[in-house]
Amino acid sequence: MAVVEVRNDSKGWLTMWLEPLGEDRWLKPDETFRVRSDYSGDELAFSVVFWVDDDRSAGIENVAVWVEAGDCYAEVVDQAGSIVECGHQRPDEVNRRWAAALEEARKRAAERNV
Repeated sequence: MAVVEVRNDSKGWLTMWLEPLGEDRWLKPDETFRVRSDYSGDELAFSVVFWVDDDRSAGIENVAVWVEAGDCYAEVVDQAGSIVECGHQRPDEVNRRWAAALEEARKRAAERNV
């Protein structure tokens, strides 16, 4: 089994993206998640990418864990070993912004298809 641990050492949110699926999970300060895969080969199982963007001003950092080998449906668990699903602890304000952006994109797509 391959495991990579992601710990939020910041004072704000850390958004962990599981790629290539594009799934988000939100870690509070001092929280740790483990990404696990049943892959047991010799290749690199995971890679980790950190980036800075406009979210930083809102107290949100981003990190992506890329599944490089094995099943892309890796398992994410918290410190107690409980499964952590996509959208875990996503702030309501983010849900509202993303829903509004999706609705706007749908409107633009519908206008183009008229």
